[in-house]
Amino acid sequence: MKYVANTITISRIILAIILLCFKPFTMTFNVIYIFCGITDMIDGFIARKTHTESAFGAKLDSIADIVFFSVCLIRILPVMGIKLWLWIWIAVVALVKVINIVSGYACQHQLVLLHTITNKVTGLLLFILPLTISFIDINYAAILVCVIATFAAVQEGHYIRTYKNS
Repeated sequence: MKYVANTITISRIILAIILLCFKPFTMTFNVIYIFCGITDMIDGFIARKTHTESAFGAKLDSIADIVFFSVCLIRILPVMGIKLWLWIWIAVVALVKVINIVSGYACQHQLVLLHTITNKVTGLLLFILPLTISFIDINYAAILVCVIATFAAVQEGHYIRTYKNS
């Protein structure tokens, strides 16, 4: 039981990379995509229930999130018909997230990846967003996601810079 949560997290990294081999929105792609989302939801839950939480597991989860998110950017965004202004907004949020990672390391001398509620809500909305494009225009649905992602990134930056390493 000691390694179950981390094994699930590692499976998300592997499955996310496998997504690169499939055309977006095909049955196989969607099944793997949904499975990646499920593993993201259950790995932390299992770690808490089995009392196997660790700093390594939290960082591994963040790495898996970054890999999955990056693969989705590569495979899904190019086929979604997103307008330029939305691309710019996404780029700005991504830049703030990169700045947060760099400043977290500079300020705390360690990798600081926060699992705030707003980051989790952003992740959930980002996960659901591609599954809604058949009935909601992406350029409208993405506004809500971008607003919350912007708030989450700014909040994360604030927390990182005020975080006291105890």
